[in-house]
Amino acid sequence: MSKKCCVCLWVLALLLSCFTGKSAYAASTTIAKHIGNSNPLIDHHLGADPVALTYNGRVYIYMSSDDYEYNSDGTIKDNSFANLNRVFVTSSADMVNWTDHGAIPVAGANGANGGRGIAKWAGASWAPSIAVKKINGKDKFFLYFANSGGGIGVLTADSPIGPWTDPIGKALVTPSTPGMSGVVWLFDPAVFVDDDGTGYLYAGGGVPGGSNPTQGQWANPKTARVMKLGPDMTSVVGSAATIDAPFMFEDSGMHKRNGKYYYSYCINFGGTHPADKPPGEIGYMTSSSPMGPFTYRGHFLKNPGAFFGGGGNNHHAVFNFKNEWYVVYHAQTVSSALFGAGKGYRSPHINKLVHNADGSIQEVAANYAGVTQLSNLNPYNRVEAETFAWNGRILTEKSSAPGGPVNNQHVTSIHNGDWIAVGNADFGAGGARTFKANVASTIGGKIEVRLDSPNGKLAGTLNVPSTGGAQTWREIETAVSGATGVHKVFFVFTGTGTGNLFNIDYWQFTQR
Repeated sequence: MSKKCCVCLWVLALLLSCFTGKSAYAASTTIAKHIGNSNPLIDHHLGADPVALTYNGRVYIYMSSDDYEYNSDGTIKDNSFANLNRVFVTSSADMVNWTDHGAIPVAGANGANGGRGIAKWAGASWAPSIAVKKINGKDKFFLYFANSGGGIGVLTADSPIGPWTDPIGKALVTPSTPGMSGVVWLFDPAVFVDDDGTGYLYAGGGVPGGSNPTQGQWANPKTARVMKLGPDMTSVVGSAATIDAPFMFEDSGMHKRNGKYYYSYCINFGGTHPADKPPGEIGYMTSSSPMGPFTYRGHFLKNPGAFFGGGGNNHHAVFNFKNEWYVVYHAQTVSSALFGAGKGYRSPHINKLVHNADGSIQEVAANYAGVTQLSNLNPYNRVEAETFAWNGRILTEKSSAPGGPVNNQHVTSIHNGDWIAVGNADFGAGGARTFKANVASTIGGKIEVRLDSPNGKLAGTLNVPSTGGAQTWREIETAVSGATGVHKVFFVFTGTGTGNLFNIDYWQFTQR
């Protein structure tokens, strides 16, 4: 075929793509959360040891700051947990579209977190736990964390996303706290506020016996503890009580249902295990009191390796949201998708949890499908760009854009063909008239508004100019058409050059 014919065919193809609303770019692929699935919750960064707080119609997930460690040649190291000095936060109203609230710089010892660390005495912040309690007529939030395996600290805030402060300037629980003798690993806190407003803190783990525990030590390590918190939630009352959790390893959890208290934990991996206490799974006990004594009832969540490969530790939290029970847990799905092996780096997932009529818990069916979207998103409200269900290889970062939430983030690392998408936005029968976005750029590009897929129906195109800087923000608007009813909405980014095309802070449609 002649070069002239090739050129003609290419021009014809380009013209056809314009008429059909199809772009000539190749859309970026997802990493691990594929379009239509709800797990993992996020894949633009990691997050381990997840715990949930439900508040004012949203569920907030707090996570240890798993972050990749690199060898000198740029290859990925196995996770040493050296980067667990922050707490990542994400939230959702519908369990599919998640808003990135960035990182809480918890650890502050030795200049950690660039000198911005809140707890100046702490060198790490592992396995957070979270509670809200009304104090002096006002909701107060309490974030508990482990300083590696040596103690438990607490931060406080007036909102679930901060800003956070250290109210006591030291660890709340240490090995010298009454009742803590015999705990091998003083970490993995779980906080619970009962119906009467009394707070309880669960913590501990490990197996005594050093490198060669006996069968008795594997079977009954007696390293889990529960203690009553003071009315201020930042003090301990009395002595901690031992929970004789069989084959206890780590990862305390507590939830209450129908007057029954459920203590759950990760079963250890050593010794000879009976069939009802399988290694590396989540077991549970019940009691009529938050302080126990507890009776072992069974197990309900297999090790993540059974569902996703990768194995590793098992960490969970049970919560109720909009009258349904769920479990949030971690698995090495994102790191495995990127590198072929998880290497110990973890990401958050959620699946339904079902209690039987007798109060026992069914085995959880963990999977990539996850939870069906609980409610439609309203595209006529301002939506933070860092709220999305799926993405094509973007990142988020702290933003200086005005008018945003605490620790506002924006979407960045945008290149030709990258995209973000939200699930089930309801445009109504009349449909959308305009689309606007708050953007900042030194290069510029375009945002294509597409329905149902990255190459779906084109509803409009927003031309993003250079605004004069990557933190110089400007709201740009364009007309849209054909966006009616309920759709997944994809914002596809196009442009030339190899650098970041622009940053996007928020977006919003207007109705016809």
